[in-house]
Amino acid sequence: MHAASGSATAAVLALSDTPRATAVAILAAVLVSLSALDVIRLLDRRVNVLFFRSFRSFASPREARGPASSTWYTFGLLLTVAFFPRRCAVSGILVLALADPAASYVGRRWGRRAFLGATLEGTLLFAVVAFCIVAPRHGIAAAAATALVTTLAERLSRPLDDNLTLPVVGAATIALLEAVL
Repeated sequence: MHAASGSATAAVLALSDTPRATAVAILAAVLVSLSALDVIRLLDRRVNVLFFRSFRSFASPREARGPASSTWYTFGLLLTVAFFPRRCAVSGILVLALADPAASYVGRRWGRRAFLGATLEGTLLFAVVAFCIVAPRHGIAAAAATALVTTLAERLSRPLDDNLTLPVVGAATIALLEAVL
């Protein structure tokens, strides 16, 4: 879901002439809907239990008392699309969509060395995937800087959710570098 949602959003942004205002409006509508569902489920224990039963493979324990990851994810996409140039937004979204789940999978499966609340193996893979996403679109220097900054943001996002911070930090880093270089 993580990779599919972000990749689909990035593809629509990259391959269509969808105006920014339309994309922002769609993402805002989705965010309002997800936020309403979060409020309902957090106010009614039975709905929250049903949520966890229905989305067992997607939900994490930290969502039991706060917004769902999908809500943070959509908020991150919305801010990224609203405030950054499309090329930068697409790259930031792809870092979230691909580097984050790859790092999580590798860290859980093969990670052995602890690093800032995760594993060194997962963290290094995050940086490599982020670099590989950004390099062809923005060049080696932007890719190296974005990989470093987003890797640190992924590890140090707390108390915010990394689904919110990663696309914003990635797009901001690229936009800043493109403005300076």
